[in-house]
Amino acid sequence: MYICVLVYLSTLSVYNHSMAPLALVTGAAHRLGKVFALALARQGFDIALHYHQSSDEALQTQAEIESLGSRVTLSQADLTDPTQIYSLASNLQSLHLLVNSAAFMPGGNVNALTLENWDTTLDLNLRAPFLLAQECAKKMTSGGLIVNITDVGAQKAWSRYPSYTVSKAALESLTRILARAFAPKIRVNAIAPGFVLQSDIVPDEEWQRLIKRIPLQRPARTEELASALEFLWKNEYITGQTIVVDGGYSLI
Repeated sequence: MYICVLVYLSTLSVYNHSMAPLALVTGAAHRLGKVFALALARQGFDIALHYHQSSDEALQTQAEIESLGSRVTLSQADLTDPTQIYSLASNLQSLHLLVNSAAFMPGGNVNALTLENWDTTLDLNLRAPFLLAQECAKKMTSGGLIVNITDVGAQKAWSRYPSYTVSKAALESLTRILARAFAPKIRVNAIAPGFVLQSDIVPDEEWQRLIKRIPLQRPARTEELASALEFLWKNEYITGQTIVVDGGYSLI
């Protein structure tokens, strides 16, 4: 079993002495989680960088964040384990922003999907954001923002990714529920990306075919996803909403 550890900084209490707001970003070692962590660092946030197994990538991302002048703490945890979620949150002294970016996307049609993959997907993509929201809300003593990273597929019937699609659709529903429950002190929103970074499970030919179907006929630039997060942080009159950044894919 993985044990939640803090690398290089023994405790997040160091942030008590920093004037910068603190953001926890899950799955931040690579892909979109890294994009969001770097974007927040550029906005002046200190970063609590969660990762699961990608320790080398987490160290690289830490170095990039520190080069921007922000403080960063590495926190390793398996978010399918509630005990490790509670341990992760307990080390936070205060918090201003939570980005639930960690996700699992197993392929396979309904008949091929295993019970293990179903449970893992729902545990990571839905239960973990819920438990983190519960725990992190306690740390947002001056108010704050929770952003769940969903997917444009939440509004589709992706039969090749059933557990993933269901989990992201449920996460959008959870976003609205939490927004009502935590108001007015804490806002809760979601960002639903379309095609941004090609996954290992999507062959090049299939990727190009999908891109050509999008009205804007290109994948999103990472900075376009980052700007959506910046917008949600700065506009304090938005809660319970999902910002779709998909180049028009939801129109087809």
